[in-house]
Amino acid sequence: DCVKASEQCLKEQSCSTKYRTLRQCVAGKAINFSRATGLEAKDECKSAMEALKQKSLYNCRCRRGMKKEKNCLRIYWSLYRSFQGNDLLEDSPYEPVNSRLSDLFSLAPIVSEPVVSKGNNCLDAAKACNLNDTCKRFRSAYITPCTTSTSNEICNKRKCWKALRLFFDKVPPRHSYGMLFCSCRDVACTERRRQTIVPACSYEDKEKPNCLNLQATCKKNYVCRSRLADYFTNCRPESRSVSGCLKENYAHCLLAYSGLIGTVMTPNYIDSNSLSVAPWCDCSNSGNNIDECLKFLNFFRDNTCL
Repeated sequence: DCVKASEQCLKEQSCSTKYRTLRQCVAGKAINFSRATGLEAKDECKSAMEALKQKSLYNCRCRRGMKKEKNCLRIYWSLYRSFQGNDLLEDSPYEPVNSRLSDLFSLAPIVSEPVVSKGNNCLDAAKACNLNDTCKRFRSAYITPCTTSTSNEICNKRKCWKALRLFFDKVPPRHSYGMLFCSCRDVACTERRRQTIVPACSYEDKEKPNCLNLQATCKKNYVCRSRLADYFTNCRPESRSVSGCLKENYAHCLLAYSGLIGTVMTPNYIDSNSLSVAPWCDCSNSGNNIDECLKFLNFFRDNTCL
């Protein structure tokens, strides 16, 4: 991971020197080098980048929910900006998570429609969660902050988000996803599914921001920025593929989607009558950026991969 790769690099003198130079280059870009040092500094930055491409730091990634996740992501993005020369969200900073995917494939009958069961799948999923110690503990841990009102707010949104992130990072997918993606045939079931993340606290707000403004806010936070990049990378739709996903990686997409829950970009079911999901934002006041805004929103609402 990037934390270990960074520590390892700082122990080697040649790597350490180049790494420090690169960090100064990133800081310099933010404040712009003076013209006098411009060319010389550019050459030094280029040389540092080329040298670091040979090191493990170049291909380092992070793990969702790891102990020093924010620190790891901070290192990843500082390197990404240097090597890619842009601020786009085109690569995921996270390692592929194959170990959790086998757990997900057992969900196929839960997630897919039509429903064979005549009961309420979402209620069954909640009961199954209560029978699993880990699921029960982490679910209780988010229900409390997400339903406790503070002096002038409906809840403490930050605490609610943090607890939700822990739930989806730590609980086995068969339980967490069973509640989030349970298939339904009536409104009682779909409404329970919509209420899984306590949307009154974690999702809804007094006003809906513009989606591009929300994205800009998300990009300023290392965790949100990373989860969004992971979602963009793993949920690219492709109508001609079997799963509806460009990479035929439906399970990866579900993992990436759940990673957004507990950030400012938290998505949820739009209402109890559809499977459409979206973050709490819209495209009003987009001006000339209306097409870009709708493209962003439809990456959630009309995504065949999801």
